[in-house]
Order: sequence, then structure tokens, then C-alpha cells
Amino acid sequence: MLTPTTETEAADIIRDHAASRSPLAIRGGGTRAGFGNAVTAESVLSAAALSGITAYNPAEMVITAHAGTPVAEIEAALAENGQGMAFEPMDHRGLMGTSGTPTIGGLFAVNSSGPRRFTAGAARDHLLGIRFVNGEGEAVKAGGRVMKNVTGLDLVKLLAGSYGTLGFLTEVTFKVLPVPKTALTLVVSGLDDEEAVRLLASAMSLSVEVSGAAHLPESVRGRVIGGVLPEGAATVLRLEGLEASVAVRADKLTSALAGFGSISRLDAEQTKALWREIRDVTPYADGTTRPLWRVSMAPSEAHKLVAGLRLRAGIDAFYDWQGGLIWMRMEADPEAEVLRHGVRTLGGGHAALLRASPAVRAATPAFEPQTSAVALLSARVRAKLDPHGIFNPELMA
Repeated sequence: MLTPTTETEAADIIRDHAASRSPLAIRGGGTRAGFGNAVTAESVLSAAALSGITAYNPAEMVITAHAGTPVAEIEAALAENGQGMAFEPMDHRGLMGTSGTPTIGGLFAVNSSGPRRFTAGAARDHLLGIRFVNGEGEAVKAGGRVMKNVTGLDLVKLLAGSYGTLGFLTEVTFKVLPVPKTALTLVVSGLDDEEAVRLLASAMSLSVEVSGAAHLPESVRGRVIGGVLPEGAATVLRLEGLEASVAVRADKLTSALAGFGSISRLDAEQTKALWREIRDVTPYADGTTRPLWRVSMAPSEAHKLVAGLRLRAGIDAFYDWQGGLIWMRMEADPEAEVLRHGVRTLGGGHAALLRASPAVRAATPAFEPQTSAVALLSARVRAKLDPHGIFNPELMA
């Protein structure tokens, strides 16, 4: 394990490995170990010792921190000023069965985005600037502390979600937002998947500013917030903001959805707990290595994919992002070919295998196979940033 304490040290290590063509496994806090295809590397380069907040002015709502800074440290500093990360980054430890400490660099490296993604944007949409070391050991600065500074902004977006395959992040700058004053959740009970998708579409068409929209089938409903949700599948809608505004919008939404079925409400504390568990996929944090898929596709088609797969395999699934994100746990075989064929047939999307046994991981591409044109472009980009192919080789392809 190589743990540089400065960017200069990291650059020296990378330069030495580039010269000898020695691959490096890139790591933050180790909480997402198991993501992607298996990486063969004799050395691990960790950002964990590159830690600390370097700049934070609450009035500007922008914060800069070294890549190894614990997410909990960032959240504590923001909470003191009533601010937070609007994209609700996920904590993968329960789901992946890992330990360690989530880091801010690792968060952006995988573009971790939670239930508010479809309204607030992804993690990369909040990232303003980065510092990283490329595959030749050169320190690179891109972006800045304000959106008006677009110098290198394309590199900022490119590194976010690259899973450490293009560069070693050493510092990130991102925007933050005020935490909503209160929140509540409407729970519509007893809908099947198709009915739930229609309800979610109807809710999103209203001017009530829904910030969370998910559907938990009966098989999942009892495994969140202690099983206190009403009997039957739960279709849940979150409203956030000032107390008076939330109350008015909740009444308007309740009236509009009255024809769909029984509606109940969760208070602010229950709402916080529920959406944290949806964010962290707690229903499938079961201590197993049963194959778990993260599928992104058109919300209107998602239930069709799940229904078709249930005819062929044992699966459990629930929906987030108004149905545009499916968390799907397979009981045995990953059914990768069938699943990805179904996604293509229903208009396209992405199916990523997050968790599986070592044998399944070795036989199944973790990420959606790229078209030849995209694969060629990806290879050309990597050749520029990591010409010797030393960063997380084969993790994404």
C-alpha cells in the first residue's frame, strides 16, 4: 500500500511506476472495493493520507478539500453552517460488505449520486475544480472555484465517474447548498409496478417540487425503516423546503393523487431515515454476494424490464429516480446477457454489476459494453491521460 502525504509524493510514485510500466490499483478509503472488473496490480496507491479541508467559505457555498478527506468530516463542517451535498452521495459499505472510511475523492471518482439526482443533478454536476496526477506523473489543475472559470471544466466532468482509470485525484472543489428546513414523505400503498410508474409520472408533472420519487414493491417495503410503512407496496414521494411551503405542496399532491389509492404521511425524522436507506440500498445490504445490478433506463420502461426478467429468473427489485434507476438483486445467476438484451430492446440504458462472487465477477463484464465508436474514443482519451495504462487497468473495460 502506497500512501503519499502530498501531491508531489504521489507524482513521484506514479512517475516511477510509469517508467517501469507497473500497474497501480487506485484507492480512496477502500469502501467501494469490488466495483468494476478485477484489477491486476502489485501495488495499491491510496489517497487516504491526502486529507483536510483547504478552503471553505459558507457565504460562497463552495468547499475545497484534499481527495482523501473523510466524507464525514466534510458533512460535519457543512452541517455547522446548515449546508450539505445536494446530490446525496451514497455510502456503499453496507451494500458491498466493506469497511474503511468513505473519502470525498472516491465519492467523485465513482460519481456517487443519491435519490435527489433527478432534480439536483449528479455529483459531477456539482464539481467545479480538481487537481490530479496523470499517468506520466504530471500534476494537472482543471476548473476553479466558480462556474465562470471554465478552464479545464471538461476535464473536471471527465474525471468524475472514471473510477480512477484516468488520473489520481488529489483535490476537489465543489458547490454545496443549504439543507432544507423540513421534509415529509407521502406514501401511496398497494400499487403494482406499472401503476406506480404512472403515479410517479403524474406527480412529477405537477408544480410541487418533488425531490424524491421511488417505488418499493411488497418484497422490499418491509425491509426499510423497521417495517413501519403501511401494508402493501409503497410508492413514496418526498417534499422538502420551508415548513409552510411543504404543507401546502403536500396537500396539493395528496389531492392530485387521491385516485391512486390510500395515502399516508411520514414526518421529517421518518423521511430522513427512509431516504437514507433508499440511498444506501439498505434492503440489499444483506451480507451476501448475490449479484446486484444498478440499471439506468427510461422511467416509463423500467417496470417492463423487471416484469420480463421475473419470467426467467429469481429477482428482487425496487425503483428510484421516478423509475429511472432500478436496484435489482438476482437470487442466483446474474443473467447478464438476458438483462442487457432487455435494456437494449426497451430503448437502451446502462446495467452495471456492482456486487457478485469472485467467480461471477471474473466471467461477467461489470459495466455496459461500449459500442465500437465509444470504445475507440475512450481508448484515445485514456492514451492521452494514462499513456502507459497503469491506472486500474481493465477495471472499466
